[in-house]
Amino acid sequence: MSHGNATHLPESMDCPPSHAGQTKHNEPKEWVSDKTAEKYDRALADVQQLLKVRGVRSSIVHTHHLKLFGDGRPFPQGKLTRQAPELVVHNSAGRAVATVDIGQRSGCYLVSIPQGRDLETVPSGRPEMVANLVLAAQPSGTA
Repeated sequence: MSHGNATHLPESMDCPPSHAGQTKHNEPKEWVSDKTAEKYDRALADVQQLLKVRGVRSSIVHTHHLKLFGDGRPFPQGKLTRQAPELVVHNSAGRAVATVDIGQRSGCYLVSIPQGRDLETVPSGRPEMVANLVLAAQPSGTA
């Protein structure tokens, strides 16, 4: 599913520098609005499409949290929250080999590749750079 040209997130081309040796993102996973999650989902879909064209398998993971509570009435109340989606890239054996998130504050792509530099930042609107990073990290150029 192609979304045409790159989906632009907040116009922040000033991404923080890459953090080699870091094992997790500095920005913790936060709950986001549906509108924000949809915007991030479109940006990740752009990367996913670029990877798919090159034969790389990936999936976008959506995490929802439903909290039910009640006061003894027949129908409980509920609150649905969601985390920002993330793109998980898989190798041919199905093992996750890279994860792509969107920085909550910066709007940049955050690319985590366990083999090599652990976290790379890529400006929003540059999904091809994300795809190239993922491809370069693969032993034979593909996942």
